Formats: sequence, C-alpha cells, structure tokens
Amino acid sequence: MGSGSRGQAAGTLGVALGGFFDGILLHQILQWHHLLSLVPGMDDLRTQVLWDGYFHAGMYLLALIGLVAIWRGRARIGQDTRARLWAPILMGFGAWHVLDTILSHWLLGIHRVKLDATYPLAWDLGWLLAFGLLPVLAGWAVARRGGGGNGSLPSGTWAALVLLTGGLGAWGLVPPPGMPLTAVVFRAEVTEDQMQARLTEAGAEVVWQDGAGGIAIVALPGGQGWRLYRQGALLVAGSGLPAGCFSWTET
Repeated sequence: MGSGSRGQAAGTLGVALGGFFDGILLHQILQWHHLLSLVPGMDDLRTQVLWDGYFHAGMYLLALIGLVAIWRGRARIGQDTRARLWAPILMGFGAWHVLDTILSHWLLGIHRVKLDATYPLAWDLGWLLAFGLLPVLAGWAVARRGGGGNGSLPSGTWAALVLLTGGLGAWGLVPPPGMPLTAVVFRAEVTEDQMQARLTEAGAEVVWQDGAGGIAIVALPGGQGWRLYRQGALLVAGSGLPAGCFSWTET
C-alpha cells in the first residue's frame, strides 16, 4: 500500500466520522434539519427519517471501508501515525463539511445548517469555518510536523479508532438523563389501531399521538425501544431531544 493509498484510507474514515458528527448532532440531537428538509414534496417525517437512515448507513459503509484499508496498511502507517493516520483523518473530517456546505447547502439546496435561523448563510459560513476549514488546516499542520517512530500501528490506536467509529453510532441511541419522552414514528402501513396496540404492548404511556401520521410522543420503559422496531417503528428516538422539540404538539 503506497503512501497515497494510506492517506486515502485514513481520509475515508475521516469523511465518515464527519458524516456521523453532522448527522447525529444536527439531524437527531439538535434537530436543526434532516438530510432532505428543503426538497419539495419530501416533508413527510417518515420520509425524512428514512433518508437520514440511508445517510447514516452510507457513512457506516464508508467507515468500514476506511477501517479495513487502515488495518491492511497498519505496518506502514505505524512508522508515522501523525502524518499518515491522524492528519488524513482530520482533513477527511473537514473535507466532508466543506463538501456538504458547498454541495448540499448552496448548490443543491436540500438543507441548511439551521433552517429556522434569521440568517441561514451566517450559520452555514460559521459551520464551514469551524468544522470544515479549521480541521483541514489542522490536518495539514499535523502532516507537516510528522511523527517519526517505528513499528506497526499500535493496537491501542486501532482499538480507539474502532471504538470511536462504533461509539458515534451508539451515541444517537442513548437517551439523556432526565428525558422521559420518546418520539416514535411508525411505517405508513401501520394503522392507527395497530399503532396503539403496539405501544400499549411495549408498556408505553402515550402523551400525544397523530394516528394518521403514524407519530406518537410516549413515556417508554427503558430497554423497550427495540421491541417497537420489530413491530413496524421507523424511528424510536433516544438521541438527546430537548423538551422544546415537543412544543409543536400543543398546537
């Protein structure tokens, strides 16, 4: 594996980590936008959640490709981990946000960083600087300094990469302390009666629901969310939703 291929492997992982960071923080935790928020005719929540899922699945695939390539070239990478591993990861992370801003926000217009902002362009530019350009420049600086050293990629470094990649996905599944409410979105084919029966079976206390839209806000006993996925749920939220996100249910 040449130096260019090693850099591409780590850069690929960096792009995937950038996608995870973007999707989990902005799509799920802050809920500032979904992948296709501004696409005409795509305003159904089920459709938005589905495409967010496709996006995250693609990032997992990209991360797997990067991890496998890094593992195959671990002996060479170990000679200079800063320049051959961490620098491309930083640059890949930043490159994702540069690409997303230019392509998704400005050229295609499928979403913006913060849809309800008074000045969306200011948020786009701030995000581009903080999470796009600065990580790219930081990676470039790390690459110039190099790391030296000999031997193969330390096993602890490899384990940290795997845990970081898997942990980002798991982060979106863990409800925060003190958050009793969970949003559940069912597939279109689930009827209102079926939806109610499945929530009751899971021990969920329904706070609000839109049967026609297949959406419910519930108090769900711990560990029961996965049961709903097996019964037709498209989304069982558990990613740090602030209480304010539910204020629209009062209208």
